[in-house]
Amino acid sequence: MGVDPGKPIQLGAALKYAALDPDNKGGPSYGHYLELDPVFATLKDTADAAVAGLWSNDNWDMFRAAWRVPGPLPADCPQPVTDVSESYQTIPMRDGAEIEIKIMTSTKNENKNTSTERQGNVCVLRMHGGGWAFGWHGSEAVENLHAANHPNVVLVSIDYRLAPEHRYPTPLNDCVDTLKWVKANAASLNINAEKIVLLGDSSGSNLYLALALKARDENISGIIAMMLDWPNGCHPMFHQKPRDEQGFELESFVQNHNASVIDANVLEFCWDAYVPDAQPDPYHSPLLADSFKGLPPAFIQIAGYDPIRDEGLAISEKLKKDGVATETHVYKGLPHCFSILFGDLHQSKQFQEQQNTFLAKTVKAANEGKPE
Repeated sequence: MGVDPGKPIQLGAALKYAALDPDNKGGPSYGHYLELDPVFATLKDTADAAVAGLWSNDNWDMFRAAWRVPGPLPADCPQPVTDVSESYQTIPMRDGAEIEIKIMTSTKNENKNTSTERQGNVCVLRMHGGGWAFGWHGSEAVENLHAANHPNVVLVSIDYRLAPEHRYPTPLNDCVDTLKWVKANAASLNINAEKIVLLGDSSGSNLYLALALKARDENISGIIAMMLDWPNGCHPMFHQKPRDEQGFELESFVQNHNASVIDANVLEFCWDAYVPDAQPDPYHSPLLADSFKGLPPAFIQIAGYDPIRDEGLAISEKLKKDGVATETHVYKGLPHCFSILFGDLHQSKQFQEQQNTFLAKTVKAANEGKPE
């Protein structure tokens, strides 16, 4: 069974869905990405102690509050109010509940609200990370501010309901319903309903890859690109199927089982919160989908010292095999979410620059009527 929000948070003492192997060096193609970055190696012990402190909270309210503490913004980051305007709104979901969205755009764009100007505005639809169980609008604050500061961009962040109180498929349904709401309310948002870019981080990337599959399967138009940060691709219980049927390595869950920031025990805890008593389903484990054919162009960034590294690489392989234009970057020897936690690393700055460049190219291509 899944975790109970009324009980203390407790990670498993041992893995349930994978057998540990101390001799596992990763697969032949991707195992070398584990080798620690020398600068991060000097920060690792401090980082491990800080993250361990977050997991020491003994109830869900304290745990979630600890993850909501905002960090300082880098000097080169666009600033709220002066560079990026922010507003909030509640919108209805299919079951009668309401969730909050956060709307962000460059202050230079605020007065661009004519019909002609609206046609050039792309909506970046953000799904935050946090293992489907924690996280909020501010989880990827720096990325959101950079994206919203682009000309012709309006970012909409989804505060989807969290597991374990709201298990699969509720968080995904919230994202689907928000996509439909955004399209129906494009004029009030000053966006073009047929120019939507999905932006997700970790479990957020899992949600929007599932959202892209839903949109394809249900003929919901408008998504022109996907931007995935270290995506979860498959419940570890079902890794063997894509290994056997598609030849994916999927060794990093064991090779990096004790990685910094997010280890395999944490991932199992989060999966149990989101999908207790899991059954095979491509809408929570997209690597189980028969095909990615027809999905929008993708941009993927992956950490080498991450238990879900190989899931991200398998997603990239599957997209390319199925004819989807895909750009992939791997950062050797760095942990999950490194760009958020270690903003001074040169790779973190590169990470943000790559994302900015892809978004700018996508917006330009959309407004020139050319595919990315």
